[in-house]
Amino acid sequence: MVPLKGHFPPVFGDHFADAAPGAGAGGGPPGGRPKVGVMTDEWGGGAWELLVPAVAAPPRRRGRALQSALRDAVRSGRLAAGTRLPSSRELAADLGVSRGLVTEAYEQLTAEGYLRSDRGAGTWVGDAARRAAPAARDLAPGTAGALVDFRPGTPDLSLFPRTAWGAAQKAALSRLPHRALGYPDPRGLPELRTALAALLARRRGVVADPERVVVCSGVSQAMTLLGFVLRARGLRALGAEDPGSPEPTALFASAGLRTVPLPLDAEGLAPAPLAASGLRAVLTTPAHQFPSGIGYSARRRAGLLDWARTVDGHLIEDDYDGDFRYDRAPVGALQGLDPERVVYTGSVSKSLAPGLRLGWMLVPESLADEVVERKRTMDLGNPSLDQAALAHFVTSGGYDRHLRRCRRAYRERRDALIAALAEHLPGTEVSGIAAGLHVIARVPGRHAAGAPEAVFLERAVSAGVALRPLSEFASARPDDADVRLVLGYAHLSPAEIARGVRLMALAQRN
Repeated sequence: MVPLKGHFPPVFGDHFADAAPGAGAGGGPPGGRPKVGVMTDEWGGGAWELLVPAVAAPPRRRGRALQSALRDAVRSGRLAAGTRLPSSRELAADLGVSRGLVTEAYEQLTAEGYLRSDRGAGTWVGDAARRAAPAARDLAPGTAGALVDFRPGTPDLSLFPRTAWGAAQKAALSRLPHRALGYPDPRGLPELRTALAALLARRRGVVADPERVVVCSGVSQAMTLLGFVLRARGLRALGAEDPGSPEPTALFASAGLRTVPLPLDAEGLAPAPLAASGLRAVLTTPAHQFPSGIGYSARRRAGLLDWARTVDGHLIEDDYDGDFRYDRAPVGALQGLDPERVVYTGSVSKSLAPGLRLGWMLVPESLADEVVERKRTMDLGNPSLDQAALAHFVTSGGYDRHLRRCRRAYRERRDALIAALAEHLPGTEVSGIAAGLHVIARVPGRHAAGAPEAVFLERAVSAGVALRPLSEFASARPDDADVRLVLGYAHLSPAEIARGVRLMALAQRN
């Protein structure tokens, strides 16, 4: 460490007590700034100690280290606004460094606004800097306090294929040409669009031209993009399934579109309310309706397409978990029947992980140019390396292998949930097709001892079980005493599922 040539508190105290010639009234700088006063031992042993490691740094880094230490002292408030600093000569002597080093630090921080220097009045801490913000918080949805969390929407993130994904990233980075690291095609890397078109045609039965594939930051961005385009075309509202996910309402609202809830029946969207709505666009989840769990009938799918052609409108298909069907092969996407009337969206949020923020939209030719231009102005495209990694993961067969692994695990967990409900909450009805990552469970009112839904949920929370009722997704409420729950199971092990249902049942009996 560089030896210090003085005793900080007395030396700095002397300098702080005496105002330089030309200072304002009371010893402060011109303009009437209040005098801060003598540098106390607390200041000498606090703020200035921050400089000691800086002057002990290697010579090449000492200047930057001194600047950083002074900057941190101002940001943290240990050097308060209005504090007068020692002259460069005095500070250099006390720290045992060259005067030029201190002068350069003062000049740099003055240029940045942390310090101010008035001719004849010395150097002072400016008032532009504010106390440094606390460490960043994590605002991601959490499960604080829950022993078992049945809330739907999340896959098992522990199944994420870290080794295979790492290999895909390494392979992509080694093969990616230099030009691909420039601003990308806003639609996405050509190799990913080609890989996705082949994958979706094979697995979901879509009509997929790579030129009509737009890579997005998940389905959320796809809907937002589409909302802006439809709004620019004069639409002011679009339909949404009721019950349905509440998130699209906020996404479309950000684009200036109002969502109109449309009721379901046993086959899908009810035809009469849709026909009477006057709408020209509607959001649907036909492969596995969220949250009811029904699959749209062939007759209803054909009826929806007839409606879209009649009103010269579009269906927005959210194929959020179309790969997960456990009792038969998945039903193909609606888009395959009429790619010019259906905007198809999907992502890896349920198949891999939502944190990847990778999704896609298959756009009808009539909307393609407007969607691509809006994508360009929104973010100039998605990160090239992530896209290249996904393209390699798909074309190498890694994605298919991962889906097979997930399907086996999720089928086992769905069976475990149904068995646990039958054992601990007998009479509970599970509805919906054998697909996806959640079920609807209708718990008989007798298990809640006649208590309303709110009491049922409160008791579950007190037992450490996090739940979401169907009422959170629907505008209408049944008039019976049964409690309807949307139970997510994919992210829970069979043992956790059994424990959660047991805790929930015990809580209702106590």
